[in-house]
Amino acid sequence: MVDTRDALSRAQALDLDLVEVAPQADPPVCRIMDYGKFKYERDVKQKEARKKQSRTGLKEIKFRPKIDPHDYATKKGHVTRFLSAGNKVKVTIMFRGREMAHTDLGRKILDRLVVDLGDLAIVEAMPKQEGRNMIMVVGPNKRYLEDQAKQRAREERELAKQAAAAADPVSEEPDAPAPEAAPAADEG
Repeated sequence: MVDTRDALSRAQALDLDLVEVAPQADPPVCRIMDYGKFKYERDVKQKEARKKQSRTGLKEIKFRPKIDPHDYATKKGHVTRFLSAGNKVKVTIMFRGREMAHTDLGRKILDRLVVDLGDLAIVEAMPKQEGRNMIMVVGPNKRYLEDQAKQRAREERELAKQAAAAADPVSEEPDAPAPEAAPAADEG
């Protein structure tokens, strides 16, 4: 334990700062360091922590009631990609003009999408009509995504083992003894 004035004079002699790192301790803990460097490192750690936080975004995809099968497949692929990335997806069916009389077509498309997505998606908000649009929100099934990630990791480990075995072939036969060298005949 060092007196505050003594610690401050040491810090000034080294052209550094006296920084209180644990104010709640009894007595408070201080350290002699470059305060600018300390702040920079703290900010970098906070930035890394923010990067590691999972952010679930809300993506939106729009369908029409008379969608072509190929367009449906393409948009379903986008929804699958969004869900696999951990995002929620707001699926909107847009009705125009006389299509408003056939909202059941939009509902059938949404039901078909849920069936096609299978275990990947969980319906978070059931389809509801809002003006000329029918809206449904689906979210990723976390358990399903984790199982898929584990399965991919297992497959990658298996492939790595196979690649290592192919790169380092081990002979199937036990090592045969080396042939003995014949004694050299004396010449002379």
